[in-house]
Amino acid sequence: MNGPLSVATIVAALILAVWYLLRTALDRAPSRFDLLASVALSALVTVLVVVAVIGLFDGSRPHDTATFVGYLFTTIAFAPTAIVLARMEPTRWGSLILGVGALVLPVLVLRLQQIASVPLA
Repeated sequence: MNGPLSVATIVAALILAVWYLLRTALDRAPSRFDLLASVALSALVTVLVVVAVIGLFDGSRPHDTATFVGYLFTTIAFAPTAIVLARMEPTRWGSLILGVGALVLPVLVLRLQQIASVPLA
C-alpha cells in the first residue's frame, strides 16, 4: 500500500486539483478534457484499490480490516461520484466539484496507508 502507485495517485490527484480549482477561479465549466482526466484518475485509483484488495489476501491484514475496507469503498467511489455530479452541473461549480474530489482523494489514500501500516498483532 505504501509504494510508487500510492505516490503516483496522490501526485496526480493534487495536480488535477490545482488545475480544476484554477478553472473554477477563471469561471470555466469542466471541459471534455477535464472529465477524461478525472476518468484517468479514477482508473489509477481503481488499480490502487485492486492492489490493496489483493494485499488483503496475502496474509498481511491491517489491524482494523473493517475500517480499511470501508476506506477502500469510499476511495473507489469518490472520483466517479465527482464526475457524475460535475456532469450534472455544467458551470464553474462543476469544476469546483472535480477540484474538491481531487483534493479528497490524497487524504483517502494517505488514510489507507496509515491503516495498512498497522499490522494485526
